[in-house]
Amino acid sequence: MTMPARVHLIAAARPNFMKVAPLWHALSAAPDFTPVLIHTGQHYDANMSDAIFADLRLPAPDHHLGVGSGSHAEQTGRVMIAYEGVALADRPDWLIVVGDVNSTAACALVGTKLGVPTVHLEAGLRSRDRAMPEELNRLVTDVLADVLWTPSPDADANLLAEGIPPARITRVGNIMMDAFELSRPAILAADQPGVLGLIPGGYGLVTLHRPSNVDDPEQLARLVAALIEVQARLPLLFPVHPRTAGRLAASGLTERLERAGVRLVEPASYIRFMSLVMHAAAVITDSGGIQEETTYLGVPCLTLRENTERPITIAQGTSRLVRAETLADTLNAALEEPRSGRRRPDLWDGKTADRCLADLRERSARPKRI
Repeated sequence: MTMPARVHLIAAARPNFMKVAPLWHALSAAPDFTPVLIHTGQHYDANMSDAIFADLRLPAPDHHLGVGSGSHAEQTGRVMIAYEGVALADRPDWLIVVGDVNSTAACALVGTKLGVPTVHLEAGLRSRDRAMPEELNRLVTDVLADVLWTPSPDADANLLAEGIPPARITRVGNIMMDAFELSRPAILAADQPGVLGLIPGGYGLVTLHRPSNVDDPEQLARLVAALIEVQARLPLLFPVHPRTAGRLAASGLTERLERAGVRLVEPASYIRFMSLVMHAAAVITDSGGIQEETTYLGVPCLTLRENTERPITIAQGTSRLVRAETLADTLNAALEEPRSGRRRPDLWDGKTADRCLADLRERSARPKRI
């Protein structure tokens, strides 16, 4: 009797958890696969990690590497050392890495050097901005991985332009939509706006965490001024990322936001946060994943970045790139647009995990397994 294939799933940071969860559930239900959940510990705040595992009905990780914070080199190196030990002691048949964090590139490097067939879920995204650490992680991981699961046609085109053989590429769609549909009943039941005394459709939701926005005191001050300007038009709720909270406090900007009426709260778990996204009039963010979730839900998204690795959310979705100086005016225009007629990109349908399993089975049957 053939033993089920062991599949290592790497989770490191909040967006990874949502991408890993549908795969874990699908693999667990399949008789020919055994998922092994590995948490690198890159995000170690309970609201950024443990609560989201519970929300997504994930079990305690089979392995917790506990790498914590540090410089990019420190974090990447610690993940490589720790994961190599796990992979040698419990060698997988497949390794699946997701997203674009340091742990993604680190585990891909370990896996491919050990000869483990390695898959990158959410492959092919490009911002063309090498100042972004995430962009470097994407480039490294896509070169290393044996199989590249892409979310959209632009991702396929990027990989082909970089010389990746077509046989390594499979478009599976957007796994973030699977996570949402997996949790939809709980998200609807959470009624987080009601819990916080907010009027559905009567508030804006803010998230900021990227170094380019929060590490430069001058840029952070510009963003705070822009948020205060928006607050005069639309009440804002701001779940503050731990990194951002420290930068706001160090710059003396926390009090400015609070005096203006911006409501600062702790980071929310996945279900509570998505309940807020669903009912927001608009979302102001520098996140990548939230651009996708708002596109799926038809919620206007103002993306505080110079570029995006998810251009499909602009071409077909609700995202708009904005600067601090243009935020208020762009928000006003977005709020006036009708939401009817917006369409979701192809394969953003909540069935991506099924396509991943089908591709994994097909590739497992090949002699070289890639």
